[in-house]
Amino acid sequence: MSDTVFGLPTHVLVVHAAIVLLPLAAIGAIVMGISQRFSIRFGPAVVAVAAVGTIAAFMSRISGEEFAERVGNPEEHAEAGELLPFIAVGFFIVLLLLWLLDRRGARDLLTQIVAVIVIVAALITTGWTIRTGHSGAEASWKAIIDNTQPG
Repeated sequence: MSDTVFGLPTHVLVVHAAIVLLPLAAIGAIVMGISQRFSIRFGPAVVAVAAVGTIAAFMSRISGEEFAERVGNPEEHAEAGELLPFIAVGFFIVLLLLWLLDRRGARDLLTQIVAVIVIVAALITTGWTIRTGHSGAEASWKAIIDNTQPG
């Protein structure tokens, strides 16, 4: 992967997909966990958004490592970014499982347990995405904001 696109850091561009798509999929996943009807009808779209968000998380991790070679390694952000793709994969897998189970028919005990796991995974994924994004934004902007005055 090239570390720049049109002269801009690839990492700065691709992180936005992960930052937007993973929490968006998490919202859909929570509703899927609550409503089997929603899961059956909109599950394919929510699963697709989670898949693209997961791919974006991996691309962000790879491009972040390349970007760090240019600008240095912000410790907290790098550590959070290392884990995010794997958290996203776990979220994606249980989300896909819920949708496949819901398509079978009535929600049995197994499906209800998976629904609870999906809701918890959605909350963890969202929280970790926010932590990762915030630490990256802070590493990029805190020193600038601290050393400038408003308008």
